[in-house]
Amino acid sequence: MDPTGEEHEFPTAVSAADAPTRVRTSFRTELVKKEGHTVDAGWAGGIAPQYGVAPRIRLGSNKWFNLLWLIPIGLLLLIIGVAVAKGLRELTGVQAFMQRYPGMSRLPDNAPVGFPAWLGWQHFLNLFLMTFLIRSGVTIMADHPRFYWTRNSTPGKDWFRMQKPVPPDPLYTAKQDSITLPDGVGLPGRRHSIGLARWWHLGIDTLWLLNGIVFFVLIFSTGQWMRLVPMSWDVIPNSISVATQYLSLDWPAESGWVNYNSLQLLAYFLTVFIAAPAALVTGLGMSPALSTRFRRISSLFSIQAARSLHFLVLCWFVLFIVVHVTLVVTTGALRNLNHMYASEDNESWLGFGILAVSTLVVIVTWVAATPLTYRHPRTVQKVGYALIGPAQRLFEHIDAKPGQYTEKDISPYFWHNGKFPETEEYKELRAGNFTNFRLRINGLVDNPVELDLEQLRALPHHEQITQHFCIQGWSGVAKWGGVSMQTILEVARPKPEAKWVIFYSFAEGPDKGIYYDAQPIGQMAYRLTMLAYDMNDEPLSYGHGAPLRLRNEVELGFKLVKWIKGIEFVEHFSEVGGGQGGYNNDHEFFGYRQSI
Repeated sequence: MDPTGEEHEFPTAVSAADAPTRVRTSFRTELVKKEGHTVDAGWAGGIAPQYGVAPRIRLGSNKWFNLLWLIPIGLLLLIIGVAVAKGLRELTGVQAFMQRYPGMSRLPDNAPVGFPAWLGWQHFLNLFLMTFLIRSGVTIMADHPRFYWTRNSTPGKDWFRMQKPVPPDPLYTAKQDSITLPDGVGLPGRRHSIGLARWWHLGIDTLWLLNGIVFFVLIFSTGQWMRLVPMSWDVIPNSISVATQYLSLDWPAESGWVNYNSLQLLAYFLTVFIAAPAALVTGLGMSPALSTRFRRISSLFSIQAARSLHFLVLCWFVLFIVVHVTLVVTTGALRNLNHMYASEDNESWLGFGILAVSTLVVIVTWVAATPLTYRHPRTVQKVGYALIGPAQRLFEHIDAKPGQYTEKDISPYFWHNGKFPETEEYKELRAGNFTNFRLRINGLVDNPVELDLEQLRALPHHEQITQHFCIQGWSGVAKWGGVSMQTILEVARPKPEAKWVIFYSFAEGPDKGIYYDAQPIGQMAYRLTMLAYDMNDEPLSYGHGAPLRLRNEVELGFKLVKWIKGIEFVEHFSEVGGGQGGYNNDHEFFGYRQSI
């Protein structure tokens, strides 16, 4: 029965003489297994390296500023700043101001002095983990090297890019837009290696958050938080005083063992209490499952806003690291290193020795990470999933509610993606306007059946306006019309042992063999899981998956199979294809759980 209360007689197996054999025939024979588990020259179908352009930000409607110009401009401004600061320090009023605000706020009497040993370990672990987070994050960014503020990823509306303008080709894909990074920069650097980069990023994120939780517990239980949180508003004038001292090259005396100067205090406070939580919140803001669950938040705080802010947090971390290391070295390196690594307030070489060993560890792991990933990608996937998997499973059980978006939210541009079908079978069907198309539904069902488009359109109509989340980072809102997967379940009547649903595509993957993906059968009853044959009140176009595509709004876009020709119900996906739960999982080491 459909939502209008009308009863429908569901179709049964087709009446052709060979129907029982044909309907029950699986498309598994058209799948191919990946030969070996390494990242080699044939990666992603031998996708060629492609290098982008220098980072640029938009100025106005169509002007772009090359950020490399910030290097000479910044140097010039620094020289001017030094000259101005030296001149200001000669003024009586400025001297009086700096006497009143020497650059350091008073700490509470019970504030701790010095640095405990656990803080040194925390400092090292944070540095160690951040190297992997930054490198893998840059690789993820390179898969869609553009940032937007609106949820619609419309070409020409990006505010930041590391790629040329989108070409006029109407079938240009997001995968074509991805760029290559040097292996020593990205993790990994190879083009479109986002699946492996995400395992690094999300897995290390778990460890970084655990380290952060330990850090917060310890700073609040030991009182160290008092050294990181401004206690009065005089931190502002004191920060101005410190900045003037730094710029004039007559630097303030270092007393970090007892108290940070106000500029340091603000930098640490922003990093620990603002930037770090913002990294977590903006990262979760890009999750399809969470976005469709927390509708009020995601309606205002779009995935693209989250992605842009996540990138800006990355920029802050990089800037903080560069400035922090520079000042540590130039304001008394031995004493500062002993503070951080040896818990001593002297100028011995102990802190430097510990730094040298820890730096060697960072360098060795930095150099080894990419080759290790290329040689053992499946291990990287398994370890990454072991770390992030428990969190992802929490979000798998979220049934998104309809009605979050209206027609005014529909995106003016919806990116194409994937490898378009090129077989003669598909070309003939397309040339005949899919009149001879049959959707084959079989496997562990009581009613294996083939349905043509006319029969599918005769089933209860389902419609929804929802947001698409691509694993590469772009998004878009569209109106989808078709058949609810709940209706398909009622037609096919899966057996109790059927736990997974396999969707087969007409399109081949980059390594040959047809594209497919496995979905848990529980998600097929979700209100926003459907087979779409219409998009924005028009029949589905070739580029967007005609004649039929999957929509499952708690999953990332690579799992929403386009150009569907078959659906098979199975006990477990391990018996299908390479056994990893999908084409990208088998060939490019994506995960079958990708709700984040």
